[in-house]
Amino acid sequence: MDIFPRLLKKMSSLRVLVLRSNHFYGQIGCNTTSGAWPKLQIVDIAHNNFSGEIPGRCLITWSAMMADEAKINHLRFQVLQFSQVYYQDAIKVTTKGLEMELVKILTVFTSIDFSCNNFNGSIPEEVGELKSLHGLNLSSNDFTGTIPSSLGNLRQLESLDLSDNKLSGEIPQELVKLNFLSFLNLSINQLEGRIPTGTQIQSFSAASVAFNKGLWGPPLTVDITSRLPPPPPLEKGHSNAQPAIDFDLISTEIGCILGFGAVIGPLVFCKRWRKCYYKTVENIFFKVFPQLEERIRPHRR
Repeated sequence: MDIFPRLLKKMSSLRVLVLRSNHFYGQIGCNTTSGAWPKLQIVDIAHNNFSGEIPGRCLITWSAMMADEAKINHLRFQVLQFSQVYYQDAIKVTTKGLEMELVKILTVFTSIDFSCNNFNGSIPEEVGELKSLHGLNLSSNDFTGTIPSSLGNLRQLESLDLSDNKLSGEIPQELVKLNFLSFLNLSINQLEGRIPTGTQIQSFSAASVAFNKGLWGPPLTVDITSRLPPPPPLEKGHSNAQPAIDFDLISTEIGCILGFGAVIGPLVFCKRWRKCYYKTVENIFFKVFPQLEERIRPHRR
């Protein structure tokens, strides 16, 4: 167990820094921009116990990651200072969610892997200055705040992993500019709002943005603005056409209304019909209850 090896900062020719899976701890901050690594291409300090914030002022000294273009070649390392003998190194990097071995390291390949540490604070905006970056992995840390919109400047980025942090806010619309992005993981955060529509982001699986309670829209299937479940699937042979009107039922109802009106109407508007109706009802009543006829009829007369 030890802290970050500060002596490495004096190696201005450093191109590849791999400290993966050790027991380093503490911060990686730099007090000044002197002694930086202008040729640095690959940084892998994953699976350690580093903590604190990532200093943005250090990132902008990594000039090799900021170049827009580079000559395509392979890294070769000189065996002795004055000899013409070179060798090609091989390293393992984690990118696009997979661990792979680079037998020949292209001079245009750049990668940062700070995953599985205890870094906190916000992701520095200066990351967006590393325009030639191909892989960025900041997963499994304690980053807070929003996803920097400056990440939209990383037009060469192929792999972006910000999962398992405490990032909040919306997914920046600027991420739609990452046309070369083939791996994305923003899961297990506190992101919210609608996922940018009509973009490459929606081509990824729902797992890439899962476990963000406030996030909605494709590739997720639930729209939290309506909270309505999707319509049930139609049975075979059915279509989306509106149901037909049952004219038989309507005609029956109209007939009942007209019949009722034909009976009640004359009773309301014709006096003779009313007298006849009441007399008929009275006769029926007295036939049912004859004992009441002797009591009621003498009084009515």
